[in-house]
Amino acid sequence: MNNLIEKNIFLMLVLILLGVSFGGMVEIIPLMSQKILTEPIDNLEPLTALELEGRDIYIREGCNVCHSQMIRPLRAEVERYGHYSVAGESVYNHPFLWGSKRTGPDLARVGGLYSDDWHKIHLMNPRSVVPKSNMPAFPWLFENTLNRELSPKKLRALQILGVPYTDEEINKASEDLINKTEADAVVAYLQQLGTVIKKR
Repeated sequence: MNNLIEKNIFLMLVLILLGVSFGGMVEIIPLMSQKILTEPIDNLEPLTALELEGRDIYIREGCNVCHSQMIRPLRAEVERYGHYSVAGESVYNHPFLWGSKRTGPDLARVGGLYSDDWHKIHLMNPRSVVPKSNMPAFPWLFENTLNRELSPKKLRALQILGVPYTDEEINKASEDLINKTEADAVVAYLQQLGTVIKKR
């Protein structure tokens, strides 16, 4: 039988695929049924329209490629960044941005650590506040205003996915973005990261 499997590459691929699929189901399906992974933690609020726009710009500019938002429950990480990440603080994120790449520091608990002005200076010229930074500058974020037309549609789509936005929040979403730049939105997004865990 072993010779048959070793000589028939197609049969070997099918058996490998079955084995990996079964192993994946054994690990993933039990996790999906645990409420602790699908229920929001206490006091978790969905992102405001401005924060949501900031998150979209954060993704567009590739910030999540260099900055993870996942603190592992290891002593060194908890001492450096704060409380480890829990699934309940990411249930409203579509997609979630945990990641594992850290060219720059983890940002899961960056909310409130620095002032809005610090973040804006950092976006305009990172080396002016962190001399050895290799982060690029993002000056265009200060020139671009937000597209107010799409914001209510984004909130409505997230409401369909289970994010608890009210109709009132959706209807006034574009009002919250008046005279706001993309930099304002990114800073608003960064300033809320990890703040719910800190309040607990």
